[in-house]
Amino acid sequence: MALSDHERKLLAEMEAALEQEDPRLGSTLTGKARTKQGTRVLLGFSILLLGLLALVSGLVAKQTVVGVIAFLISLTGVVLIITNISLKPKLSRGNKRFGIGSNLEERWDRRNNNEI
Repeated sequence: MALSDHERKLLAEMEAALEQEDPRLGSTLTGKARTKQGTRVLLGFSILLLGLLALVSGLVAKQTVVGVIAFLISLTGVVLIITNISLKPKLSRGNKRFGIGSNLEERWDRRNNNEI
């Protein structure tokens, strides 16, 4: 079912207000934040692979210094991966609800309670 012009205008106003009120949430909903995070995770995996390849080559060549440097490179890749992957759902303030939807629901409830 298509939206009327009035509904489209209201929707655009609500999106603009949401973007102005909470830009981080807007970027999360549009997927901009995930793209940046995803590229960092891929960079971490490539650094990890490079470090592991250097580690194996250091072991084959029996060079301790190369092995230590390769281990540090691999460790850097792992740290980059871990810092950019979020596995825990965020807990809302006060309530035991999880996720973005509950945050929006709480805001909706607060706005409706203030108007009454």
